[in-house]
Amino acid sequence: MLIFSQLTAYYSLYFRKMISIVILGTGNVAQNLFEALHKKDEVKVLAVAGRNTDALNYFSNRTEVFTDWTHLPKADVYLMAIKDDVIHEVSEKLTLDGLLVHTSGAVPMDALSKHSHTGVFYPLQSFTSGKILDFKTIPICVEATSEKDLNLLKYVASTISNTVEHIDSNQRKALHVSAVFTNNFTNYLYGIGKQICEEYTIDFSLLKPLMKETVDKLDVLTPEQAQTGPARRGDRKTLHSHLQLLNDKKHREIYKLLSNAIKAHYGKKL
Repeated sequence: MLIFSQLTAYYSLYFRKMISIVILGTGNVAQNLFEALHKKDEVKVLAVAGRNTDALNYFSNRTEVFTDWTHLPKADVYLMAIKDDVIHEVSEKLTLDGLLVHTSGAVPMDALSKHSHTGVFYPLQSFTSGKILDFKTIPICVEATSEKDLNLLKYVASTISNTVEHIDSNQRKALHVSAVFTNNFTNYLYGIGKQICEEYTIDFSLLKPLMKETVDKLDVLTPEQAQTGPARRGDRKTLHSHLQLLNDKKHREIYKLLSNAIKAHYGKKL
C-alpha cells in the first residue's frame, strides 16, 4: 500500500508535466481552491472565469480573469465551483477539450454528460465567506468517466490534500446527506442553544468547551458510544422539566423529536 508521499510521487511521474487548471466561479469554494492550487509547483491556475467583475478582482492580480466563458484558455482541467442548480446549464454552454469537473456534493457526474471527459472534485468541507482554509486537512472525493481522468484528479487532489478518496456519485450523495446531519443540522441546533442562552441572559460561550469535547470524543468513540443526556438515560423528570422551560413552540417540537429518536435508538421509553 502506497503512503501519501509515495502516491504523490507516483502520479507526478505518471503525468510528467505541470497540470494546467481553469477555475469557473468566484465564490467561497473557488477562492479556497485558488489559494490552495496556485501555490503548488505541480499545477498552474491559468485563469478564473466568472460573471461578477467585482468578485473577479480577488484573483485579477495573480492570474488571468474572464467574464466570457465561451473563450477560455486551453487547460487540462476545468474546475466548476458554481451553484448546484446551474451546473448542468453552464456545462451545456461550454465547448472544451480538457477534463470538466464540478465540485458539488449533491450533483451527479452525469450533469456534465455533454462532454466526453468529465468528473467530480468534491472537497468535503463547509466554506465561509472571507475565511481561507488549510486544504491539507480537507478530504477530497473524486470521480471520473475514465481511469486516466480519475488518476489525473487524484494527482491534482493529492497536491493540496492529505486525504483523497475515489467515491462514486451515489456514495457522494450519501456522504453529502451525512454532512448535512453532522454539520448543517448541528449548527442550527447551536443556534437554538444560543437563543435559549440569550433568553435567560447566559453567555453562550460557556457551552463551547462542551461542544468541542463532544467532537473530540469521536476520535476514540463511535457516536453511539459517545451519546449522553437525559434521553439516552431515559430521565423522564429532566425531559419534562426541559420542555416546560422552553417557551418557543418550535424548540419544544425539535426537543421532543430528537429526544424520542434517541430513546427509540437506545431502547429507552418514558
